[in-house]
Amino acid sequence: MQSIQEIQAEIIDEFSMFEDWEERYQYMIDLGKELPLINDQYKTENNIIKGCQSKVWVHAEMLEDKVAFTADSDAIITKGIIAILIRVFSNQHPKDIIEANTDFIDQIGLKEHLSPTRANGLVSMIKQLKMYAIAYQTQLK
Repeated sequence: MQSIQEIQAEIIDEFSMFEDWEERYQYMIDLGKELPLINDQYKTENNIIKGCQSKVWVHAEMLEDKVAFTADSDAIITKGIIAILIRVFSNQHPKDIIEANTDFIDQIGLKEHLSPTRANGLVSMIKQLKMYAIAYQTQLK
């Protein structure tokens, strides 16, 4: 199983293959299409990430000692963003999710190529994924 750092390094490599942001956006849209989709029963108000301009639903569950995430969004770019985050954090131990840094987002230049509202949404998504991890971590002790 890959560590969070290994997955982040992979994503940095993938993004560096593209010449411009047009191609990177397209890649993010493609990633969004491959997102492990949230079951419709979890598309509730409780699972909506606050602070996002578009609707983003995230569901988390503990499978053995790892947190598994599924998600969906009503906007294609946002769906790509949450797909990247879920790829990094899903099926990882809660402690690793909590301690993970997210510098890879700056390294791929994502934040600076998002509108301010989307960039805030990105921060909210990370915060929410880490909150789930914190909740599960406390159950493990």
